[in-house]
Amino acid sequence: MAIKAGWSKPSTILFATEIPANERAFNFALAEARESAADLILFHAYDTLVVAASETSGIRYYDYAAAARADIKHLDPLAERARNAGIKCEVVVRPGLAADQILEYVRQRPIDRIVMGTHSPGPIGKLLVGSVAEAVLRSANVPVFTIGPEVVDGAYRNFSTRTVLCAVSLIESSYVIATFAAEVALQHDARLILQHVIRPQDRAEVLAGRTIEEIESDVLCLIPEEMRDRISIQTIVVPGDPTEELLYQSRAQQADLIILGAHGASAFAAIARHGIVYKVLAHSHCPVITLSPAVLAESGVLHHKEHAAESFLAGVF
Repeated sequence: MAIKAGWSKPSTILFATEIPANERAFNFALAEARESAADLILFHAYDTLVVAASETSGIRYYDYAAAARADIKHLDPLAERARNAGIKCEVVVRPGLAADQILEYVRQRPIDRIVMGTHSPGPIGKLLVGSVAEAVLRSANVPVFTIGPEVVDGAYRNFSTRTVLCAVSLIESSYVIATFAAEVALQHDARLILQHVIRPQDRAEVLAGRTIEEIESDVLCLIPEEMRDRISIQTIVVPGDPTEELLYQSRAQQADLIILGAHGASAFAAIARHGIVYKVLAHSHCPVITLSPAVLAESGVLHHKEHAAESFLAGVF
C-alpha cells in the first residue's frame, strides 16, 4: 500500500470557499500552505447567477462574466494576504454546482489537499454540512482538511500541530490511515496517538480472550516498522462509544488535528448526519482530515462487499 508524498506534505492546496469566505477556515488554509511551502488556490463555484436586464430589449439574461468578476473581486483581498505572506496564490472562479466543480477541478489539476469550512450547528446541535461538503468528503481523491464550527482559532499557538489523534480499527484500511497519520506527524514533528474504540456490542468478539495490551500491540503494528522510531507514538484501546471517546481524547490529549478514514462510500450519505465523522466535525475543537474511499482505493485498499452494510467503528464512517 502506497501513500502519495503530497498528501502529507502538499505542494498545492485548494481552499474551497463560499462568499463571503469563512475567515477562520481561510486562516487555517493559509497556515497549511505556509507550513508546507505550498501554492494556494482560492476556489469558488457560483450556483446563483447574476441576472441583469437588457435596457434595449427588456429580456433577462444570465451574465456569467459579471458574476465571475464580482466573485474574483471578493476573493482578491484574501489572495493578496496570501501573497504578502510569501505564498503563491491564485483565484479560480467557475460557474456550476460547487461540489461538481471542486471535484472536477481536483481531477484536472495536481491538487494535494482540499481545505474547507463547515456551517455552524443548528438549534438542535445538528451540523449543516450540506450537500457540497458531503459530496467532497465522500468523493475527493485527495485528503480533505475540514474546519468545523467549534474549532478553536489556531492563531494563539501559531497554528502549530503538536499532537495528531488518529482513529483506527483493525481492518485493512487502517494501515493506510495510520501510515498517513504517521507521515503527517513526522512532517510536523508531532506526537501521534492511535485510538481504537471497541463498541460495547463488539467487545466479546474483539477481545475473545485477549487483553487490551495485546490489542494495543496490534494497533502499533499498523505503523510501518521503519517509522516507529522516528516519531512518538501512543496507542489507546478502550471500550465505549467511538464518537464520544474520540472527542474526549482529542480534548484530554490537546490534539491539534484528528485524522479519520472511511470505507463503504455507498453508506456515507445515509449516515453523514448521524455517524462518527458527522458528529466529530460538529463538535471537534480542532481540524479534521478525512480520507475518502477514493483516497483509500488509490492507496491500494480494496472495497469488499462484506463492508457494504457497514459496521461503523472508530476510524471509519
